Amino acid sequence: MTAARTTQRLGFNTRVSFSDDAGPAAGLEDGVRLFAAAEELGYQAGWAYQRHFDHYLSSPLPFFAAVGQRTGRITLGSAVLPMRYQDPVLLAEAAGTTDLLVGGRLELALSAGATASWDGVFGAVEVDARTEARRRLRRFLDAVAGEVLHVVDGEGQGAPVGTPIRVTPHSPGLRARLRQGVTSLGSAEHAARLGLGLITGTVLTDVPAGDSFGEHQARIIATYRRTWAAVQSTPVPPVAVAASVLPGTSAALRERYAAYDHQRRTEGMAASRPAGALTPVQTAALPAGTVISPVHHGDPDTVAAAVLADPGIAAADELVLFLPPAFDLAADVRLLRDLATTVAPALGWSPDA
Repeated sequence: MTAARTTQRLGFNTRVSFSDDAGPAAGLEDGVRLFAAAEELGYQAGWAYQRHFDHYLSSPLPFFAAVGQRTGRITLGSAVLPMRYQDPVLLAEAAGTTDLLVGGRLELALSAGATASWDGVFGAVEVDARTEARRRLRRFLDAVAGEVLHVVDGEGQGAPVGTPIRVTPHSPGLRARLRQGVTSLGSAEHAARLGLGLITGTVLTDVPAGDSFGEHQARIIATYRRTWAAVQSTPVPPVAVAASVLPGTSAALRERYAAYDHQRRTEGMAASRPAGALTPVQTAALPAGTVISPVHHGDPDTVAAAVLADPGIAAADELVLFLPPAFDLAADVRLLRDLATTVAPALGWSPDA
């Protein structure tokens, strides 16, 4: 069993969902209020998931700029931005602007995976999706770091010949707060070699037969730390793990969380959708080697014991609560409060950390 590390930071991950009934404006406002409530409860980090063309947050950076005006301490992170469909230079400009507006609290987690679901909208490329995503990621990292992207080499380019072109506004500390969302050993090595932090979530790929989710997650984290130590000259950054941790402080809550667990195990990624959301094309019948995380639910003592025994969570520095997407604001805040006051202290967490 992996020796448990003290949970240094407590965070949450939300999809900022909305229903057909309430509409997107109400969903976005509830999302802002959720971040503010989490900060009051002592949470150090808030993460939002990006999903295009559905009943979820599609553009995290303007959302974070709004959240930043109504919070003062909590960090604001994307988990994750798929780089396949990002313009790297425009994203760097938006990220720098947002980070300055929120006082240096932005923490972008990026994905360089092989997802190519929306080529019909964003346009296809000649190379495979993973190669293109990694190319765009490298360009984005150069842009965010303030590297010269181009030297004007002819007339009519918008600046005098010889001018070095960099992204503005530049936020000096942002590059050090970037992470990669990883699902496999290979992506963990890739993140370490690029000098990116790591966050791993509720879906893993290339899991060997017979390995539990937590066992493979711990192996991914160990691979990241080992690779970082071999190729980087700085200390290994803290590692974040997103997990479904649902302590039920009443019989009704325990029943609701058990129902969510059953739905997730039987419906997979189609579970817990707001009214009107698209039906995912991927069902509970996952591809070979792909595994979704367990849902730790029950009374607080039972949940705390399960979390402490989970090798993936035990290997992490930051626990990120994955909020069920169809829960409303009141249910989310209740879950945040119960986790912070019951299970998190058993992990060594303190709101003053």
